[in-house]
Amino acid sequence: MKSPFLLAVMGPTASGKSDLAEAIAEQYDAVILNADAFQVYKGMDIGTAKPTDKSRYELLDLKQPDESFGVGEFVLLAASRLEEHFAHGRNVVLCGGTGFYVRALMEEFQDLEPAPDPELRALLVEKLELEGVENLALELTQKAPEIAGATDLKNPVRVRRAMEKVMASKTPIKFSLPAFRKLKLAITPNIELSSTKIAIRTQTMIQNGWVAEVEQLLNHGYGPGDPGFRAIGYELINSYILDGGTEEYLAEKITLETVQYAKRQRTWLRSEPNLIQFSDCSEAHDATVSWATSIEY
Repeated sequence: MKSPFLLAVMGPTASGKSDLAEAIAEQYDAVILNADAFQVYKGMDIGTAKPTDKSRYELLDLKQPDESFGVGEFVLLAASRLEEHFAHGRNVVLCGGTGFYVRALMEEFQDLEPAPDPELRALLVEKLELEGVENLALELTQKAPEIAGATDLKNPVRVRRAMEKVMASKTPIKFSLPAFRKLKLAITPNIELSSTKIAIRTQTMIQNGWVAEVEQLLNHGYGPGDPGFRAIGYELINSYILDGGTEEYLAEKITLETVQYAKRQRTWLRSEPNLIQFSDCSEAHDATVSWATSIEY
């Protein structure tokens, strides 16, 4: 009997990670766990390149764009899903461009900050409603003047998030992974090819309604300063909506920002432990099939 496997598919943006993950998941009846820090946000589909068919994915659309999400919460959620899938003998493919999320989970980091406390958040939300933002801002200033100094004290969401950080437990989280067979691989295509694919993908995303997606988020009260808007392109599109310009220039700016991000991802991957790198999806697919069928228990 073969033990279920946990395969992490990494690589710079627009490298073909999702295509490979979906092909492997289809072949081995695996579930796909999202490991992209921005695909957890609702209403941010086009700009974060979410899969059009979400049925095989987990850990998508977990948060509103103004809510915080970090590696601590990610590893706890992912570890819980992995326990369940391992118990049922199911293979799992971990897919996403947030390298720290993948490394922290696969290497079982034990010094991460704890996930946000929902009870603490509910308490602070109630406090805001009853006492107003001025009183909560005053309390923040008294408890943590440095954090208060870097916070918009007239913004209830910003003040509440700052107080969460101040009052949250500082005890590092603890988790462990089931006894999956584990493999980390990355697709790292030629830089010139990668840049060309990024430019084409950016133009396609704009043509598919990315600007309208951002307009809808703004209409719902989200915007620059919210955690979700740290995703590539969203603040640039916000500026485009406010200041005008051409879509061609917008596409150029987003492409440049994305290429720079892909460069940082490549740098990260060079230090990734226990990683096997491939130049294209076909090589990675063949190697995965060989690995997945090589050992029997």
